Amino acid sequence: MKTNQQLNEKACALLEERGVTIKEIADLVLHLQTPYIPHLSLEEATESVHAVLRKREVENAIITGVELDKLAEQNKLSQPLNDILTNDEGLYGIDEILGLAIVNLYGSIGFTNYGYLDKVKPGVIKRLDSKPGNQCHTFLDDIVSAIAAAAASRIAHNDPKKSNITN
Repeated sequence: MKTNQQLNEKACALLEERGVTIKEIADLVLHLQTPYIPHLSLEEATESVHAVLRKREVENAIITGVELDKLAEQNKLSQPLNDILTNDEGLYGIDEILGLAIVNLYGSIGFTNYGYLDKVKPGVIKRLDSKPGNQCHTFLDDIVSAIAAAAASRIAHNDPKKSNITN
């Protein structure tokens, strides 16, 4: 069995391999929280992202989702699942369920943050959703959204007077 450190390193390496940086996720956190905490720094947002990434459930979701995306790209899943994933069919929904498992770690505010990011698709989420280089990111765009939503929610829980947790 892998140690927590090994799982975290693997999950972070998979994000990097797929072209997602911690800074891009932290930028999403800032997008969500600076209207409520105007002096929130990139450093604080980044630390919150790292805290979320250290959760076992998040590490497992990243590893599972990215592996499924990669298998779909290689046409190694049976049909119709392979086509469903490569086309990111709107009614599939399992990708969102994986994201919801992540945001659930930080309560109901995580759900609203996640829903907003999934609808608006700012920053890196839009890039992933556009399938650059014919990559499959059916799971990854939702996982990244969920990590950012959870990190923003974590900040909200730590500063309820200044954050969107009361809205």
